[in-house]
Amino acid sequence: MVALDLDYRIAFDLAPVGLILSRRRLMVDCNQHVLAMFGAQRAQLIGQSFEVLYPSHAEFERTGARIAASLDRAGRYADDRVMKRLTAPAGQETLFWCHVSGRALDPADPHAAGIWSFDDLSAKRQIKAELTPREREIAALLVEGLTSKLIGRRLGISPRTVDVYRARLMRKYEAATTPELVNKLLST
Repeated sequence: MVALDLDYRIAFDLAPVGLILSRRRLMVDCNQHVLAMFGAQRAQLIGQSFEVLYPSHAEFERTGARIAASLDRAGRYADDRVMKRLTAPAGQETLFWCHVSGRALDPADPHAAGIWSFDDLSAKRQIKAELTPREREIAALLVEGLTSKLIGRRLGISPRTVDVYRARLMRKYEAATTPELVNKLLST
């Protein structure tokens, strides 16, 4: 067997998925895929809060709280969420669905330091209606298959409030049933 001289910096930079290293919810390093995905220059991200990648301050805050509350024992977390490109190439939307997964290096202090991966889902799932921040959160959790009760628990709201938002989503997506809504949320 031939011993390979691995260059981890090149592997990080050229990984086929977006990667960000963080400390206290600030981006301390990122790879080329992240820059392309978010339409950013390195200087626009390094040293900045993840907030610049969220559609709203409220979504940034709620996601941070949800991550801290939902880490598994190894400090891992994953979800699909709507993110924001700093600049969008021609023909692409500024907001897009993104799968985010990562690991807090210290599960007892979730935001101290982490490794996060980002996968642009816009080729498979597009945003087809103008959604509020709460509608985006509920849409993401409906796609995961959660019930109103579980969504309410995860977001700290009542199941009835979830039902009200689901009804709004159904009107916006012209869906008669929840499965039809989920199908429309997942389709391109």
